[in-house]
Amino acid sequence: MNIKITDKWLRDYLETDANPKEIQKYLSLCGPSVERVEDYEDDKVYDIEITSNRIDTASVIGVAQEALAILPMFGKKANLKVNPLLQYKLSSIPKNDNSPLKVEIKEKSLCSRFTAILFDNVKIGPSPEFVSKRLKAVGIKSINNVVDISNYLMVTLGQPVHTFDFDKIGQGKMIMRESLKGEKITTLDEKTITLPGGDVVIEDGNGDIIDLCGIMGGYNSAISDKTTRVLLFVQTYNKEKIRKTTMSTGQRTIAATYFEKGLDEERVEATTVYGAELLGKYAEAKVASIVYDIFPSPYVGHEIEVELEYFDRMLGVKLKENEVKIMLVRLGFKVKPSDNGKIKVIVPPYRKYDVSIKEDLLEEVARIYGYHNVDSVLSPSVYVEQPKEMEDLFIYQNRIKLFLKHLGLNEIINYSMVALNLIEQFGLDPKSHLRLKNSISTDIEYLRTTITPSLYKNVKDNGGKKDTLKIFEFGKVYLKKDKDLPDEVYRLALASSTSYFDLKGIIEALFRELNIERVVDYEITEKDGVFMVEVDLDRLIQASKPFPTYKPINQYAVIKLDKTFELTEKLTYEEITNKARKSDLLTDFEVLSLFKNRLTLRFYYSSISRNITEEEAKKELNKI
Repeated sequence: MNIKITDKWLRDYLETDANPKEIQKYLSLCGPSVERVEDYEDDKVYDIEITSNRIDTASVIGVAQEALAILPMFGKKANLKVNPLLQYKLSSIPKNDNSPLKVEIKEKSLCSRFTAILFDNVKIGPSPEFVSKRLKAVGIKSINNVVDISNYLMVTLGQPVHTFDFDKIGQGKMIMRESLKGEKITTLDEKTITLPGGDVVIEDGNGDIIDLCGIMGGYNSAISDKTTRVLLFVQTYNKEKIRKTTMSTGQRTIAATYFEKGLDEERVEATTVYGAELLGKYAEAKVASIVYDIFPSPYVGHEIEVELEYFDRMLGVKLKENEVKIMLVRLGFKVKPSDNGKIKVIVPPYRKYDVSIKEDLLEEVARIYGYHNVDSVLSPSVYVEQPKEMEDLFIYQNRIKLFLKHLGLNEIINYSMVALNLIEQFGLDPKSHLRLKNSISTDIEYLRTTITPSLYKNVKDNGGKKDTLKIFEFGKVYLKKDKDLPDEVYRLALASSTSYFDLKGIIEALFRELNIERVVDYEITEKDGVFMVEVDLDRLIQASKPFPTYKPINQYAVIKLDKTFELTEKLTYEEITNKARKSDLLTDFEVLSLFKNRLTLRFYYSSISRNITEEEAKKELNKI
């Protein structure tokens, strides 16, 4: 994911002598990649790519924390002017014992931390200039002071929040529960979503859903110009459930992108307090309830013990103990000395999802030290011998690919799964196919038992782009077995939009290239002008030879005879050639022409021990 922040916004928290270009360069070398720095009025905007497992960096304070560790490695000063994650405490909010809000969480697993505060006397109006200007700079539309403050909090601290019009919440209740299958909610963007069931939602006591948690609030509880009582709502949710809901409903939001990656519960407190401060200052809001804070399982620092020598050994760089400690401390880790050249590292709460073993600590030290400072010395390569069948598979696949490429075919790679309608199109039985229980799309729902339907679809989908299409694919098919895993069989399939004879020529040319002399069964099928063939790759490999069988040059004369046949249902090309091969004097034959049902063949007769007469050759031909 990418986020945008402004330079002045960053410098509210980060004290540094690095200019924007230096910040871009040094952060990109050792941390989040700053893809662009653009001018915006009297400010600069950083466009930053966030690594997906580092959601803690997707905010102004998150980038500031990274800069705190990275910039000093390049001789730049870097200090936090203020750390809101440590500064803001719930105890600082004025107490009000009035509690018109009633809260109930049906299952603890839905929400790891829940905070809420009710405000009265709220004045809805435009945002202060610095808030609206910064939001516009990072691509967020300014709406009003309350909504803008919620977005400002998310960009600043990396914690999405939601605000409700309390007077629109039915009985003044917030019941967090799992949705029932088929329940509906109309979200803030006025879309009505039918829920699959098991989604985290909040209902108001009247049975109305007012929030699709972690994704988008309900339209029925939205802030409006007439709102006077606002509920500030800050939570962390079960990340798996949020991810499942976004995938099953197709409802993707910025908030969901944060929640599905797992947020730090400790950050909820700072966000709630800072939110209360901003609402009081810029919306004249007065606290009108107790501070709700449901936090059943506070984080207990995870401890990792690691040898200092481990960093030297793995990086190939001799680091001093103090260097390692400073890098880790600047990243927010606590470091305690241990025995025998070891240290104990305590993981901060905002890194608990991605730092759990010593290899994770190595990665942190390596990137802050700078991969560009590590010598580029390749380790000696080691050859791991593969089983013969896998070695053959690789060798023959490569050989066949090159040959088919030179015949003008293009390689295709499809999913191993196909849609139900494609199975039915080819007259196959869906019950003989394994079905994925949790497929993200009906287009990739069934494991295929044949490759040709996929190639047929490829040809049809690309039919108008070229006059002719010739394609091939290597792939597995999955043959169902009772009470066991399926047989996984490698196959080669070819498809052409040209003709039966063209495809037949290609497959037989391939057989000759592989020096296949014995018969390998294959059948060319046709559907809507697409000609297809599929062969078992293992059987192809078994029948092939690395070199052709040696045949000595015949020193005796060869007699050529032509004959025309009237083809019928019984008298086919295969019948004629099978009969001709029974002659000991036949050395070869070829097709000269085919007009309607009249087929003309040329036969070559000879002997390896003597010169034969034309009469002997004719006698052999007449046997056909």
